[in-house]
Amino acid sequence: MRTVGFIGLGAMGASMARNLAKAGRLKAVWNRTASKARALAQELGVEAAATPKELARSCPIVALCVSADADVLEVIEALLPSVGAESIVIDHSTVSVQTAQTAAARLRSRGAEFLDAPVSGGVEGARAGTLVTMVGGSPEALARARPALEAVASTIVHTGPVGSGQALKAVNQVLCAGINQAVCEALALAQALGLDLKQAVAVLSKGAGGNWFLEKRGPTMIQGVFRPGFKLALHHKDLTICLALAKTAGLTLPLTQKTLADYAELLAKGHGEEDISALWRLQAKLPPSPTDRGSPPW
Repeated sequence: MRTVGFIGLGAMGASMARNLAKAGRLKAVWNRTASKARALAQELGVEAAATPKELARSCPIVALCVSADADVLEVIEALLPSVGAESIVIDHSTVSVQTAQTAAARLRSRGAEFLDAPVSGGVEGARAGTLVTMVGGSPEALARARPALEAVASTIVHTGPVGSGQALKAVNQVLCAGINQAVCEALALAQALGLDLKQAVAVLSKGAGGNWFLEKRGPTMIQGVFRPGFKLALHHKDLTICLALAKTAGLTLPLTQKTLADYAELLAKGHGEEDISALWRLQAKLPPSPTDRGSPPW
């Protein structure tokens, strides 16, 4: 059963690797910061591969969760010498449709399969193994990879060919932007009206306006606590991808553009490593000094 190697041990990846190990699926890990891989490997009783090439040599299924398009393609190139007809690479990163298609083509040249399988559900979902994953790729590859996916996700949806998973994740990221804006704007109104914000979050979470973000991030953001979560810098990157996709479809996405501008302001003030709920800083006019910085994404 131990057939999976995992690459990228950030806040999401480390928890996903732990769930794979718990399910008896994890064989090896690799991380750009080698000390992270060695520590997690020791904790889980698995191998810490010296290189992605070495990891792929012993693991027919390789899952990765890294930060950016360039990272994904760099890892794919490093894997190529060791993959073959029995290999499947599952990419849980959030990248562009074009990057997913490029990665698939490079792996196909070696006879290997590729699934773009971005996830949603935050660090809470990663820890609990209840993520939602949107999977693009062949049905046959998905069937072979499903036991590994079931260790990290409670909802697995085949969206179509390679790239379609990333396309649906882009839609998800636009929704996240809108919800973030709506929650911050609503709580700013509650604050201006002199209402008890803690009570407001508790009550509104139970009504028609209730949502995951308000329930999970509302209680912390009104206290000025912005631990990721989902890092603002990463959502900024994702929304840039969303706007590029929208442009090809002839759409403008004004709310996404507004969120990007707000994030750019927060990035300039040093808040990129905070959770996206740090958008509350602009609405509540909180002091600019960064707090609760998270660990690097790898």
